[in-house]
Amino acid sequence: MGSLKAVLKHPDDFYPLLKLKMAAKKAEKQIPAEPHWGFCYSMLHKVSRSFALVIQQLNPELRDAVCIFYLVLRALDTVEDDTSIDAEIKVPILIAFHQHIYDRDWHFACGTKEYKVLMDQFHHVSAAFLELKKGYQEAIEDITMRMGAGMAKFICKEVETIDDYDEYCHYVAGLVGLGLSKLFHASGTEKLFPDSISNSMGLFLQKTNIIRDYLEDINEIPKSRMFWPREIWSKYVNKLEELKYEENSEKAVQCLNDMVTNALIHIEDCLKYMSELRDPAIFKFCAIPQIMAIGTLALCYNNIEVFRGVVKMRRGLTAKVIDRTKTMADVYRAFYDFSSILKAKVNMNDPNAKTTITRIEAAQKICKDSGTLSNRRSYIVDSEPSYSPALIALIFIILAILYAYLHANRTNKFSKHIHFLPKKTFKLLCKKKKKNLW
Repeated sequence: MGSLKAVLKHPDDFYPLLKLKMAAKKAEKQIPAEPHWGFCYSMLHKVSRSFALVIQQLNPELRDAVCIFYLVLRALDTVEDDTSIDAEIKVPILIAFHQHIYDRDWHFACGTKEYKVLMDQFHHVSAAFLELKKGYQEAIEDITMRMGAGMAKFICKEVETIDDYDEYCHYVAGLVGLGLSKLFHASGTEKLFPDSISNSMGLFLQKTNIIRDYLEDINEIPKSRMFWPREIWSKYVNKLEELKYEENSEKAVQCLNDMVTNALIHIEDCLKYMSELRDPAIFKFCAIPQIMAIGTLALCYNNIEVFRGVVKMRRGLTAKVIDRTKTMADVYRAFYDFSSILKAKVNMNDPNAKTTITRIEAAQKICKDSGTLSNRRSYIVDSEPSYSPALIALIFIILAILYAYLHANRTNKFSKHIHFLPKKTFKLLCKKKKKNLW
């Protein structure tokens, strides 16, 4: 539930973190009883806990459709991501994947950890898919077919130009935006949005992930994955992997800033899409990831740590975003605050500084023109951390209660086990524990 150090530095993170923890526990208890649906929702919690939480906002029928849509595309992505599979095997599977979702017996061994379980037991996903309404099935099949074909294309093709980059992101994420728009429309709660702005919703998230995950992708074993377009990185280094070397730090940061500036172009479409959503649950489902994306970009911009390790928002701030994003006014405020953080980091000596500033100010103008920015308290931009003695005392009391509760549970479990031990074994165990104390 976030580190103690982080909570003490940001005391007002505590309550949202506590609410998030409770919501996660509640969601885990709501796993359906049917084996195939139980598998799907359990797997959703394992492959993306944050998505599993946000999806709870949706009505049951739409929630089931979005859950299956997500797992189908996760499975497709697992095939694409597995660099140990030869292209001649991988490409046909990607192209035919939309047909496999109708086959209750199909599975394919690939991936690792929870993704391997998903692929090994994919029949559960197919069984759940076949119980969805026809409109949902058709939308999922269509997007899966188009995405699989696009992924197959880029197995044999490098991301050379910015157009290639946009095309790749369209296949792996823009189509998710189109698919979700179709599912929302099929549920009868939203109008069918234009493909262009649905596409931007996906591209903004995908480009953020590609920027943040540079080091993980470049170090992928047995073969690195490269999604940064040559048209951008070749201005700074001869090979993409050279960005991670310390001697190239200055060029690496300039390249990173170029990539972030490219992603900012999608903000206007994203704000337009979210402002036209009517259903509050769908709105929150869409808005939270977008706020997380602009927050992550603000954190990554001009940050050499992208090439050294993992860069992500602290859990307390993530909890605040999930807890406090309820209206479009909240979105405008969050985008304005995060873009202000990003703007403050721009060095005017950066080769793309002017373009970056122009795109940030365009986004901020939309937020200002909404008329929602006045008389508000920002929960994103931190001033000096304010240590409330009462709040800190309360935190320690709650932590002490939780520790005592967990300790009591462990003791009770131990007592239950030793209650059934033979007398001699119990005495021997007690002697050993006494020795261990010294």
